[in-house]
Amino acid sequence: MEVVGGSIPLATTISNMPVITLPDGSQKKFDHPVTVDEVAASIGTGLRKAALAGRVDGKVVDTSYTIDRDAQLSIVTDRDPAGLDVIRHSTAHLLAHAVKQLFPEAQVTIGPVIEDGFYYDFSYSRPFTPEDLAAIETRMAELVKQDLPVKRRELPRDVAVKHFLDQGEKYKAEIIASIPAGEPIGLYGQGGWEDLCRGPHVPSTGKLKVFKLMKVAGAYWRGDHRNEMLQRIYGTAWAKEQDLKDYLTRLEEAEKRDHRKIGRELDLFHMQEEAPGAVFWHPKGWGIFQRLIGYMRAAQEAAGFLEVNGPEIMDAALWQQSGHLEKFGENMFLTRTPDDRLYAIKPMNCPGHVQIFKQGLRSYRDLPLRFAEFGKVHRYEPSGALHGLMRVRAFTQDDAHIFIMPDQITAESVKVTRLILDIYKDFGFEDVKIKFSDRPPKRVGDDAVWDKAEAALKAAASAAGIEYTLNPGEGAFYGPKLEFVLRDGIGRDWQCGTLQVDLTLPGRLGAHYIDEHSQKQVPVMLHRAIFGSLERFFAILLEHHAGRLPAWLAPTQCVVMPITDRQDSYVNTVVEALKNQGFRAASDLRNEKVGFKIREHTLQRVPYLLVAGDKEVAANLVSVRTRNGKDLGTMSLTTFMERLRIETDSRGRTVLED
Repeated sequence: MEVVGGSIPLATTISNMPVITLPDGSQKKFDHPVTVDEVAASIGTGLRKAALAGRVDGKVVDTSYTIDRDAQLSIVTDRDPAGLDVIRHSTAHLLAHAVKQLFPEAQVTIGPVIEDGFYYDFSYSRPFTPEDLAAIETRMAELVKQDLPVKRRELPRDVAVKHFLDQGEKYKAEIIASIPAGEPIGLYGQGGWEDLCRGPHVPSTGKLKVFKLMKVAGAYWRGDHRNEMLQRIYGTAWAKEQDLKDYLTRLEEAEKRDHRKIGRELDLFHMQEEAPGAVFWHPKGWGIFQRLIGYMRAAQEAAGFLEVNGPEIMDAALWQQSGHLEKFGENMFLTRTPDDRLYAIKPMNCPGHVQIFKQGLRSYRDLPLRFAEFGKVHRYEPSGALHGLMRVRAFTQDDAHIFIMPDQITAESVKVTRLILDIYKDFGFEDVKIKFSDRPPKRVGDDAVWDKAEAALKAAASAAGIEYTLNPGEGAFYGPKLEFVLRDGIGRDWQCGTLQVDLTLPGRLGAHYIDEHSQKQVPVMLHRAIFGSLERFFAILLEHHAGRLPAWLAPTQCVVMPITDRQDSYVNTVVEALKNQGFRAASDLRNEKVGFKIREHTLQRVPYLLVAGDKEVAANLVSVRTRNGKDLGTMSLTTFMERLRIETDSRGRTVLED
């Protein structure tokens, strides 16, 4: 859905007596051009009061927008996701207005809507302080109380440039100057202050009652490190006060769950300046990492995948041939050797898998041929974008490429989709959304090829019974994709898995098979990732579970401790028995009170704490507690191991305390 604030191209036939069709199918006829606001008023005063914008023939516009033709109209309120976007965008302007009133010498630049809020970049002679933010927020509230009307006007480009230069707003003038000549420039004003914007905006500032400024950060003008460093003020805005409170609670919980903090507390990994975007794995963390690989290796093997491994460094000519160097080159690490050959450290595994496919003569009878690799890839990410394990420069992909014939796309995509969803369930992710991402602006292959690929993937999604939302322009440069988005324990969404249909790359790299008529054919290639980046998935798991990993993944599944040193020998026997059965068990024989030990291992998120005193020794039992503080009572070691085995084998779907 396109969002605009200005005029909409008129239909072929124009009527001065527009007929407005409402969402329920009912129609309203008017004997003159009518604004969105007037239509809302004709329906009811309550709706007019609630109206934030209108959706005219699918496009979101201001309530002041005049409809002079037959059109479909829905009134956008705060119950509509588009309404929340309008609120946030308008609040960004409210922020800029307040800043200009308090700091007249500050220059405004851009202020877009982002997930859960907005930001605005400013150029100012000194850093904004926390006290400044408080003052700005107070002034914003004052502007809301004034309920200032928000009005739109248009200026010719050159006039708009002069308008902002006269105000000393060089950044706005630069933005406008980059707009094609002849295109009208929209300005939105409130209370004597104006800003460049396409809109739409709320009818008045009184609609913006629920917001909070969050923080200040640095940002380069237009994202280019060669330009001036600006100050970026982040804020959040919501329709209702309770929504804001819930959001702030989620942020507080997210801070507690920060994987970087948990990684330090549990001694899992660290990162340091000498290796930006790379991970130093500690024994406990590496153990979890390997269990993730082991799990995926078994799941892939059962699904008919063959594990392969390709080189990490290949001649740049191969990446030129594949199209990566042209379309993805700015994110690649390149190196020139003493013999003057240019090599690239692989950012993806797909060209390597095509090279393996090309070895030997392939028949249609060999297809589908499924190659999988836990390949280490390297991509350049700007320093400012790096974030723990979530955004790195060196990571491991659970990457797979499936070579198939065109008539196998649907069946194979259905299989892959079901495999992906089943795997997510094993990790506690039941709420999975799917997005369909179509052709991006930078791509290889002509439109006819893309038409075929997109149609095939949509057909496969339909056959699998998948509901998806559109994610326009976000496909890979070589093909459309399905994106699998996981919702975590505090309601955040994480895009992880992908399934992509590629009708381009195998042909560019010279791959073919022999069909039933003994003719050469180029295979279709499905790109598949489930975890995506194992490092990022590791971080998501830590935050989803708040560090309390399910027992089958936990570094240590249970710790056995005595009440006094009289039970040391028995504890050692118990630990040995657990280890012999393949469980990750440890003892704690320190000369400390048992309550102290329990607290310590609880903080380390150990799933089960086993305590042995004289009574337990005499009866050959153990007393079992969970990391959540639940006392499971005493039981034989055999019983405990049987129940832990069930929990481990079920990937945590059955747990001891149940």
